[in-house]
Amino acid sequence: MPITLYHNPRCSKSRQALALLQEKGAEVTIRRYLDQPLGEEELRDLMSRLDADGEALIRTQEPEWASLDIDLQDQEQVIQALVAHPRLLERPIADDGKRAVLGRPPEDVLALLHADD
Repeated sequence: MPITLYHNPRCSKSRQALALLQEKGAEVTIRRYLDQPLGEEELRDLMSRLDADGEALIRTQEPEWASLDIDLQDQEQVIQALVAHPRLLERPIADDGKRAVLGRPPEDVLALLHADD
């Protein structure tokens, strides 16, 4: 099954994660989430497969973040913020359809290649 990489080519961690997956021979589908933002349902599905909370998915250092007043513990508020401001999505995220991992550090994406479930 191919791995979808939610990717920003300007991000060094995202480029590193892509290179690691390709070096291991993984079939990778790249989703440039800034060009093709995720919708609400896609984000809900992705979050259900991630072993991370909403706070881990938000890039709080981005300028857009400063203007928002959201509760990072409230999944719906996090989803609405990500729909309105795709730049806030932490990257990279690798998703095999059953499980998703945040590539921080980039080597974490390799866990999908060894998943038993």
